[in-house]
Amino acid sequence: MKSVANANVRAARTGFRPWSVPPGGLLPASVLLAALSVACGSPASEAEPFDVVEATIPEMQAAMESGQLTSRQLVMEHLARIARYEWQLNAAVSINPNALAEAEALDAERAAGDVRGPLHGIPVALKDNIHTTHIPTTGGSLAFEGYYPPYEATLTTNLRAAGAIIIAKAGLTEFANFMAGPPNQMPGNYNALTGYGLNPYDPRRDPREDRNDGRPALTTGGSSSGIGTAASFWSANVGTDTGGSIISPSNANMLVGIRPTIARVSRWGVAPVTLDHDMAGPMARTVTDAAIMLGAMEGAAPDPNDAATARCEAPPGRDYTPFLNAGGLEGARIGIPRAFYYEPVEVGGETIGGLNEEAAALMSEAISILEAAGAVVVDPAQIPSFVDPDPEANFNTWPLCIGGHQAKGSDEGCSVNFKYGMKRDFDAWLESLGPSAPVRTLTELREWNLAHRDAGSMKYEQSRYDISDEMDVEADRARNAADMAKDSLLSQMRGIDAVLEEYDLDAIFTPGSRGAALAARAQYPHIVVPFGFVPNAPTPAFPEGFDARPAPFGIGFTGAACSEPRLIELAYAFEQATLRRVPPESFP
Repeated sequence: MKSVANANVRAARTGFRPWSVPPGGLLPASVLLAALSVACGSPASEAEPFDVVEATIPEMQAAMESGQLTSRQLVMEHLARIARYEWQLNAAVSINPNALAEAEALDAERAAGDVRGPLHGIPVALKDNIHTTHIPTTGGSLAFEGYYPPYEATLTTNLRAAGAIIIAKAGLTEFANFMAGPPNQMPGNYNALTGYGLNPYDPRRDPREDRNDGRPALTTGGSSSGIGTAASFWSANVGTDTGGSIISPSNANMLVGIRPTIARVSRWGVAPVTLDHDMAGPMARTVTDAAIMLGAMEGAAPDPNDAATARCEAPPGRDYTPFLNAGGLEGARIGIPRAFYYEPVEVGGETIGGLNEEAAALMSEAISILEAAGAVVVDPAQIPSFVDPDPEANFNTWPLCIGGHQAKGSDEGCSVNFKYGMKRDFDAWLESLGPSAPVRTLTELREWNLAHRDAGSMKYEQSRYDISDEMDVEADRARNAADMAKDSLLSQMRGIDAVLEEYDLDAIFTPGSRGAALAARAQYPHIVVPFGFVPNAPTPAFPEGFDARPAPFGIGFTGAACSEPRLIELAYAFEQATLRRVPPESFP
């Protein structure tokens, strides 16, 4: 046990986690807590505890302002929860070994009368594809284990300037889930470095034959991890979203998630899939916390390293809290896009979409709540590209090329943007790392994984890397441009823009995380808010006797480009009218 404890002390000091990989899971939480006590120099019980479970950022801030709490105590309370429960959830890739020192410095600033803003002294986590120079940034890849990039992400700089403490790097699907697709699809929230994350609403592994490889019985959502936020390991986290990886994990972990308009938040220092669709955004337990996070992440001026950040104007002071209006649904025009989202639709002889009975009942209730709050509900408000019977003109029959079967020569019926963008932007990102990069190109990463297969570098192979690496940035430029034009036509002009204009809508209202794909392809904002639960009843079914706990299920608002202030207003009003978030009962 002594050697294990020593390893954990070293981990707490350096950020290296020797316990993340071994078969059989993480080391006991008591060992980590002991290590943290040694590294911190004092026990967590030095002051009367502040209950951080479900505490909001304003509540934490008020407690610090009144003198009831210090940032150091706040960080210790969160570290204690990580130590107690991380072994069950595997929510973090690494812990910031200097978090307490940073908290003490921020406490000193507060004592001197300098409070930077609502995030001063608040612990948050970042998805581990977002650059931090004081904590490793790995993407979950064995090739990047222990890697410290030479520069910080702009959003990291903005958060730290606002007084946030990056307490941890949150788990993710390896390199934002563009490594392994069909025929060997990598399950969500798996990476070679730390394995699987588990959902706190049912933290058990899938017992089904051919799926009992450690993956969760209850999905954690997309490639970002909301696990630690749901379990109150930190106040909120930042995820990244290319096709739904903020919205889907937020929905799965009963969180509020905001996917902003493309480039509202700088993309500089975020390992990319495709900059045409990549966006970072907040994941939090309340709309208020998410709004505070978004303002801190956004730059006060356009980022010279990401010229597209000039697209949307930030609100005064980068402050979204004035839009937290409980009466925000009064008079709002909200569209219900029935086709596909709520009810099946036939396209080219195939029936697609629709909701099961339980989800349909929840959405019916949610629509009634909109009406009771004074919204003008336009039902139906059909999206033109969703009701077009021609498969060539229907958004839902124009998929992305994201599987091994969609290599060159077999990719005529799908958009190449993700695989093309991965080749173009990932190689450019690696080049920006300079000589410190573990590999210099996507080709070299593929070769490294092949050479380290026995170490577990590619449990699910790397079909997405393969189909991306065969793309030629120059020769395939025209094909990508044509596919992007079709994406825009179906998601914007005949998609979100069309339905908003035709019915004079503030937003459309969608079930669960389903609205994520359309918003992401359109580069438009989307917010998901917790609302209820639906049965976790996959196909094939769980074995008899496995009592699956229900899955969180939220509602989504999608709006036009740069409409985050209005969407936050709508989301907050809905949240306050319902207050349906429930903390995971297994993690008190």
